[in-house]
Amino acid sequence: MSSYLYRLGRSSAAHPWRVVSAWVLLIATAAALASSFGAPMRDDWDVPGARAQQGIDLMREHGVGGFASARVVVHDRDGDALPSAEVDALTERLRGLQHVAEVGPARLSGDGDTAVLTVQYAEPITHPDLMGNIEPLQGAIAETIDAGLQVELGGDVPDTAGEPIGGTGELAGVGIALLILVVALGSAVGAGLPIGVAVAGLAVGSSGIALLAATMSVSTSAPMVASMVGLGVGIDYALLLVTRHVENLRLGHDAIEAAGRAVATSGRSVVFAAVTVLVSLMGLRLAGLSTYDSFGLATAIAVVCVAAAALTLVPALCRLGGRRLLPRAVRRNRPLRTREPLTAGWAARVGRRPLAWALVSLGVLLVLAAPVLDLRTWPGDASNQPAGNTTRQAYDLVAAEFGPGANGPLTVVVPTGAGDVAQSVAVLDADDRIASVEPAVTTPDGALSIITAEPTFGPTDERTPDLIDDLRAALPAEVEVTGWTPYFNDISNMLQERLWLVIAFVVGVSVLLLALMFRSVLVPLKAAAMNLLSIGAAYGVLVAVFQWGWGAELIGVDQSMPISSWMPILQFAILFGLSMDYEVFLLSRIREDYLRTGDPRGSVVRGLSSTGRVITSAAAIMVVVFLGFATEGDVVVKQLGLGMAVAIVLDATLVRMVLVPATMSLLGHWNWWLPAWLDRLLPTVRVEVEEEPVPERELVGV
Repeated sequence: MSSYLYRLGRSSAAHPWRVVSAWVLLIATAAALASSFGAPMRDDWDVPGARAQQGIDLMREHGVGGFASARVVVHDRDGDALPSAEVDALTERLRGLQHVAEVGPARLSGDGDTAVLTVQYAEPITHPDLMGNIEPLQGAIAETIDAGLQVELGGDVPDTAGEPIGGTGELAGVGIALLILVVALGSAVGAGLPIGVAVAGLAVGSSGIALLAATMSVSTSAPMVASMVGLGVGIDYALLLVTRHVENLRLGHDAIEAAGRAVATSGRSVVFAAVTVLVSLMGLRLAGLSTYDSFGLATAIAVVCVAAAALTLVPALCRLGGRRLLPRAVRRNRPLRTREPLTAGWAARVGRRPLAWALVSLGVLLVLAAPVLDLRTWPGDASNQPAGNTTRQAYDLVAAEFGPGANGPLTVVVPTGAGDVAQSVAVLDADDRIASVEPAVTTPDGALSIITAEPTFGPTDERTPDLIDDLRAALPAEVEVTGWTPYFNDISNMLQERLWLVIAFVVGVSVLLLALMFRSVLVPLKAAAMNLLSIGAAYGVLVAVFQWGWGAELIGVDQSMPISSWMPILQFAILFGLSMDYEVFLLSRIREDYLRTGDPRGSVVRGLSSTGRVITSAAAIMVVVFLGFATEGDVVVKQLGLGMAVAIVLDATLVRMVLVPATMSLLGHWNWWLPAWLDRLLPTVRVEVEEEPVPERELVGV
């Protein structure tokens, strides 16, 4: 691989305009293909393994439900009784909408100032005319709003529209990232290069995701996750290569040779770091949900594209940038004072008392991870949206006027011959957690009886899982308890069960890859354990902020809530791969130095010294990018952004700056121990190459 990457770097630098032109053509072609053959994103909500899906399928078979629905909540702000003529007129307008099968009778509150109209569609929510499209509903309610009444939208169709991504936080994050790069590289040209490369790769990746959507259902949230990860790792990969290129320039190599050496050395780290991210993303397929398949594939496309951009565009642009990549003082040949990098002094200090430092950092991580013991997950609903969102206002109005359980009714499906319907009604009536039970409705073909029951509490209440389990145990075996609340409960249970399978796969394959790269047993195991610690601590912070409400108002959250069921698996797969990025970057330099000197402790100091600034800068960039997403209104996006930012902070500080040097100092030569039989069994894949040593002392201003 070394010779191939070396030739790739030299060739790209030798013909920079060809490479740049090729990427411009690639971006334009990909955009044209996406425009012509791409498809919109759509969520696939069917989960064959969920028990609630059986009840939904039964209702669909007999044409009485299981399709998309919407709620229109009408409220008089003055508390006066709603005019029946206005409600009737709204009902007729809703019935006239495309794909609407029925609009049930209005449900009025006790004081008459609130009405709920349920719109039943004849199509599933994945229908392209329905998914996220609330314009027809908005048109139907416009006259009612003009009449002075408050009208809010809830249910499936408005929920799929989601909270729009503003983009302000992300743009601010990119701006801060640019400042970080200027400080780290000391050059405006060098600072803009990694961001430009990442954006170019992401442009191709975004078109690839649109084309992917033409072949399978791609979650509406997948492009956002792919952009978040792609932008972060793309800047990191490019920064690593630019930093190595600048080092080679300062060693006296010309631009073409410097580019070839940079891609041959740091390019290896980029390749293997990208591979570890891809392996982690492929672990999402083990979750058993098509939504995760789309998350994994979409993000993988983005990672591959930004990695390809880094390996080809960086050497080309570095050639064009020439000496402008160097700090101004270096370009003007000013005499510079030298000083030992702070990271070198820090690594030496940790190495003098490694056990104490390791115990302190381990204690901090365990304290931060402790709230995980109280972790409670739920897929999320309108109650978690910002207070100004129409779905949140509809949710709050229904809870206030009809009781919290009205937002999460249970649908009990009783097939003919599955026992007396009255028996099922009696079971529901006997449970004091059920607030009301509506009369059973029989399908036109007489095959099913449908019973609707409302709990005394909302769907996100911690008592909901027990209620659903108890009802399923008490009702006849053929009777199905379904609806969105049982459906979400089943998804949450499935994801909790699959989490450990995903963790085992991702950790196992990542450990194997690291063993191949670094010819060691202890280094991969230690890296996996540290990554698990930092991810666990990030989960603990999420529980403290979102479940316990500690500082939640600082990120725009106005109430406590469970952690989204989608988060643990998704965050684990992404974060484990990203954490391995830094592990590969750092260990590559340490391994290079160890093979050259045979000094186990000195190689740690020198390796951390040479990579400390780039890893710190890369982590800081990724943190500000993720925090930019944490400013968005959608709570799931907030949880994802904040959790990933916290994990990267911990990984770049406590793990890379303390635990890694401490444990490697304790282990000494044992870091690189590999049994002879395993050495023969494992194929040889080297990350490091022999080259001229990088200066141990850095110049001020670089």
